[in-house]
Amino acid sequence: MRLRVDQSWFTRVVFSDVALAFVLSYLVGFERELRGSAAGDRTYALVGTGAAAITTVAVSSSPQAIAGIVTGIGFIGAGLVVRGGQGMLRGMTSAATIFAVAAIGIVAGYGREWLAIGVTALVLVDLELRHLPVLRYLDARRYARDDDDMMK
Repeated sequence: MRLRVDQSWFTRVVFSDVALAFVLSYLVGFERELRGSAAGDRTYALVGTGAAAITTVAVSSSPQAIAGIVTGIGFIGAGLVVRGGQGMLRGMTSAATIFAVAAIGIVAGYGREWLAIGVTALVLVDLELRHLPVLRYLDARRYARDDDDMMK
């Protein structure tokens, strides 16, 4: 005979972790959509939400599932990276951001809400460095010199 346990409290807590991952991932995706990224708000929200859902289910029974999430994200990130003309890589920031959003989902799925919020804030600051007037001075490209300039 199985004991019947009221899991409504647990379900609400777990769902709130997944919902938080959705909101945070969507915010990052919204920023990428504004900047014309190949992947936008829906893609980022799906990645973060999926990572959180898998983490909440597998954290107690199979912690190795996190490794599966990271491996799967590697494939998605590889699909975002495209070689442009003259051997230039495009999409590296999108691939790195997809990885960061998966990490946000994993952290939120573990129930570490404040850490997930803090990581999201750091990711958004990093993505906005070039676009905010005050933070623009922290962009290294502003100070980089071309090799041809050094020869003069």
